[in-house]
Formats: sequence, C-alpha cells, structure tokens
Amino acid sequence: MEQRADADDVIAATREWLEKAVIGLGLCPFAKAVHAKAQIRFVASAALTPAALVEDLMTELRALETADPAAIDTTLLIHPGVLADFEDYNEFLDIADALLDELGLSGVIQIASFHPQYRFEATMRDAIENYTNRSPYPMLHLLREDSVEKAVTTYPDVADIPEKNIETMNKLGHDGWLKLMSSK
Repeated sequence: MEQRADADDVIAATREWLEKAVIGLGLCPFAKAVHAKAQIRFVASAALTPAALVEDLMTELRALETADPAAIDTTLLIHPGVLADFEDYNEFLDIADALLDELGLSGVIQIASFHPQYRFEATMRDAIENYTNRSPYPMLHLLREDSVEKAVTTYPDVADIPEKNIETMNKLGHDGWLKLMSSK
C-alpha cells in the first residue's frame, strides 16, 4: 500500500519549490511580494477522489473570497492523493472552472495549474519549458482577479513573462533544475 504524504511535508516541499524555483528563478515576478508578506495560504488536501477534491476546492474558494486580502491574497491547494496523472488533472480543470461559475466567482478568482507532470500543448514530455509549471505535487493555485490585475498594471511587459521563463529554463537546463531542486 502506498504511504500518503504527510501534510507538513507536502507544504514544506511546496514552499521550498516556491522559494527556489518560482521566486528564485523569477518565474513569477508577483510571487515574492505575497510570500514576503505571508499572504499565501498553503493547504494540503487529504482528498483521495476528485469528488473530495471538489469539496476542498469549494471550501478554499469560499475561504479566499471572504478572507481579508491583506491576510490571504492567494491559496495553494495541494492535493497529493488525487489526480497524480496529468491527463486526469487536466480534465479536472474543467470541473474547477465550472465550480467557479457555479459559485459566482468567475471574474473574482482564477485558478492556475501546477503539476509534477505538467506539459504545455505541443511540447515534448521532458521539454525544459514544462518545468515552469512543474510543482512537487498536483496543485490548484487560487488567485484573486483584483490582485492579478493590480500586479499586471505595475509590471512592465507582462506578455514577455512566458518567453523570459522559457529562456531562463533553457539556460538552466535539466541538470541545473535537478541541482537547484536538490540543494539545501
């Protein structure tokens, strides 16, 4: 029987990935500020089925909606026990978007996707650019639309971020990625 990951370990691994990769490599220029202000809510879901994950997602969407943005600006809903297969995860994103609509949160909250097997369309499975969205565990990133809009207006050349990320990852390469993620 497969041993389930401990919630504290899941959150620690995710926090380390956020600090080393997302912030450390500058993959998301907006992450550093919310992390420094401790405005990121890290939640390790115990869900073992998509249905249970929907319940957790609903809970976290409502919690983010009602929380003071100064306290919780964004949520990382990490779900190590369900949707380990990227294709299943990718299909679940339609369910997540439908839940946003059902709760009346479309245009209020958006969901960004991260997964250990993340693969952009038309890329090879191990293409280094896929690693910009490869997290230690499957994860749904819940973002306030207001915060995204505010961040985008203060950052020059937002449209260039994906291209810069690909450039960063190409310079780093697979060996650099492995070294980065294994360093303490």
